[in-house]
Amino acid sequence: MLEEDMEVAIKAVVVGNGAVGKSSMIQRYCKGIFTKDYKKTIGVDFLERQILVNDEEVRLMLWDTAGQEEFDAITKAYYRGAQACVLVFSTTDRESFQAIDSWREKVEAEVGDIPTVLVQNKIDLLEETLIKNEEAEALAKRLKLRFYRASVKEDLNVNEVFKYLAEKYLQRLKQQTAEETEVLHTTSNKIGVFNTTSSNVCNQSSSNGREVITLRPNKQRTKKSKNPFGSCNLL
Repeated sequence: MLEEDMEVAIKAVVVGNGAVGKSSMIQRYCKGIFTKDYKKTIGVDFLERQILVNDEEVRLMLWDTAGQEEFDAITKAYYRGAQACVLVFSTTDRESFQAIDSWREKVEAEVGDIPTVLVQNKIDLLEETLIKNEEAEALAKRLKLRFYRASVKEDLNVNEVFKYLAEKYLQRLKQQTAEETEVLHTTSNKIGVFNTTSSNVCNQSSSNGREVITLRPNKQRTKKSKNPFGSCNLL
């Protein structure tokens, strides 16, 4: 465990054009159900699931964002603070495939480079496909993303998508923790002023020549007994 009696909470956004299966994917993963009736997401929806990854307790908080352009102003606000992302396109919708670059840019504009995976949904409809395998693989290679072909209807590769994101995030979190520890060790013998109330970790030199070290608490972790959205009204 990273810390005793702590769990890691990961906010993941699922983005892509409308009707590619984003809501169905989250419903399948969190509730184990599938419905073929399409219902347009208005703004943002939210579900969560707690899993065990490499003996680490992880709470995945999945945000299903509307794919229609008229909801852009709403959904972009919910990208902020995201720590992982699923980019989804449909086997039977070429426009959704061509829009992946745009969706990635929108997310990166708000949160920068975060663990991301590319998903081709509805591969159970291969007879209706409008995207060649080579095209999809080339897109994943160009974007340097892990690529999954999935079928939410058949429950194929849905769990694998979110497990991969959780593992990728944990790797980054542990690497970040190790780097921060190394910074503290290498500066421990220097004269410094410590400020644990700052939200950033950095080394600064003050005007009198003394080194200033500020420590940032890891905000990605939450107490098990607390609901990080207890005071929020979800749409």
